[in-house]
Amino acid sequence: MIPASGSYLLANARLHRSLTPGLAAAFDSDGFGLADIAVADGKIAGIVAHAKSKTPADAIDLGGRIVLPCFVDCHTHIDKGHIWPRKPNPDGTFMGALNATGVDRAARWSAEDVARRMDFSLRSAYAHGTKAVRTHLDSVPPQEEISWPVFETMRETWRGRIELQAACLLGIEGVRDKAWFERLAKRVAAAKGVLGVVTYMVPDLEELLDKVFAEAIKHGLDLDFHADETDDVAAISLKKIAEASLWNGFDGNILVGHCCSLSRQPDLEVLDTLDKVAKAGLAVVSLPMCNLYLQDRRGNNTTPRWRGVTLLHEMKARGIKVAVASDNTRDPFYAYGDLDMLEVYRMATRILHFDHPVGDWPKAIAATPAEVMRLEGVGTLAAGGSADFIVFKGRNWTELLSRPESDRIVVRDGRVIERKLPDYAELDELMVE
Repeated sequence: MIPASGSYLLANARLHRSLTPGLAAAFDSDGFGLADIAVADGKIAGIVAHAKSKTPADAIDLGGRIVLPCFVDCHTHIDKGHIWPRKPNPDGTFMGALNATGVDRAARWSAEDVARRMDFSLRSAYAHGTKAVRTHLDSVPPQEEISWPVFETMRETWRGRIELQAACLLGIEGVRDKAWFERLAKRVAAAKGVLGVVTYMVPDLEELLDKVFAEAIKHGLDLDFHADETDDVAAISLKKIAEASLWNGFDGNILVGHCCSLSRQPDLEVLDTLDKVAKAGLAVVSLPMCNLYLQDRRGNNTTPRWRGVTLLHEMKARGIKVAVASDNTRDPFYAYGDLDMLEVYRMATRILHFDHPVGDWPKAIAATPAEVMRLEGVGTLAAGGSADFIVFKGRNWTELLSRPESDRIVVRDGRVIERKLPDYAELDELMVE
């Protein structure tokens, strides 16, 4: 019923307080309030509390359906996406994933292969209602010379539909090659990207972190780390990143992903780390689906005994920015997924207990990652902003999060998009040896 163009009024929409700044409405215990959304010329002309007696006859009555801003997915790997059919993980472990991906990358990741799989992933994300994506790009030699040009082309191709960012990805040991890492940082800066590494508890971790921060400062880059994706209580690189940020006086944005080992550590160690993370202004993203899949695999005939997620509640209580994201999709690190942030939030609610109370947890899939990615006006619904939102059938959290909502309505610039998911058969020829 939403018109293809022009002005219209969506009446009786259910909006969340945390994603609709400035809305004066009667909110329920889950943070929802009824409101009317006026759309004109691709923008939100106004949002006011719903008053049934004042609703124009030609308004589109949503009947209390939930409306959320388009999603922001701040940690993905669309350069790896959809290689599972040709290179599955042999045992579901992290090392199995690492080794399988390395073999496939060396043998198969041509520019055409990467581009086609990236485009497939972005079409999926777009159809599900995502407006912005940050992807990590494997940048070990010689892949950085292949994937970064593909990313730059893809970013232009998708401009106006998905805001696409990229962060380089390499193990921290790669920083030891100073000349090569300097060239990589320069390459990332030229592509307006983000500098990223995977940290491990190597003996020279502090020295290597200093080199990463130095290059980021030199080129004016934000930072994005993979850290402590393990159950090893001795893995404390999240703390080391916070310390390095403080002693280097870094004032850019830093996003740290995973941080799984933190939930296994003694309370005093946790408190010390969280205090430093808060002081340094780091943001943290948990990847609940991928880490639930990878972590605590104990072999045949055993059951995992922990969830693999980090301490988001404790972080949030200290004012640390927190988000959740898709991570890997149909590759050796995660055999499933479709870059659907509703699925991510549904799973995060169950795994991480984003409920009772709901509070402002919905910001974790929209407003907070948009802030970390420096996307002004994205992830919220406000007068003057772009009319980019998703209309669901669910009228409360239990309705919204109990079904896939595969018939959701995605609106971009005030217009309903055609939500056509790509067919997996499109990639069949890439899966043949």
